[in-house]
Amino acid sequence: MRFTLVDLITELEPGTRITTTKSVTLSEEYLDDHFPRFPVLPGVLMLEAMTQACAWLIRVTDDFSHSIVTLKEARNVKYARFVKPGETLTIKAALKKRVDRTSSFDVTGYVGEETALTGKLTLEYYNLAEKRPSMAQTDRELVEKLRQQLVVKLRGAKVPAMA
Repeated sequence: MRFTLVDLITELEPGTRITTTKSVTLSEEYLDDHFPRFPVLPGVLMLEAMTQACAWLIRVTDDFSHSIVTLKEARNVKYARFVKPGETLTIKAALKKRVDRTSSFDVTGYVGEETALTGKLTLEYYNLAEKRPSMAQTDRELVEKLRQQLVVKLRGAKVPAMA
């Protein structure tokens, strides 16, 4: 199972910042095990939601020139509250630095006005064909699928640079 932890992109300023949401529902399978009788979004999935938000900002900023965007480093991640079914985790990420094929972000997750977690993330990005030229078609297919997902995630978003 692949976890998609960005339901919507609500604000997007390419090259600068992004705001996304993840609504937690009781129908999510991992809640059966985490924790019994006290279901909450696992901390590692909260971190993954932050990573995915940053990845969308990179993709749009670079016009999907990289098929793969991965977490390289997570620093100073602090958890401040649980996220329970029925709640929405809002992720706000600001791009701080770009060097070669890495980008660093300051990221905060909220439930309503309460901070749920904070951290500093570094993501790296590349194409599969850079090491295996035979993977160029796979890169193209991944990028096309991601472009289609973006259309769905952007419903009603504030996107000044793309308006």
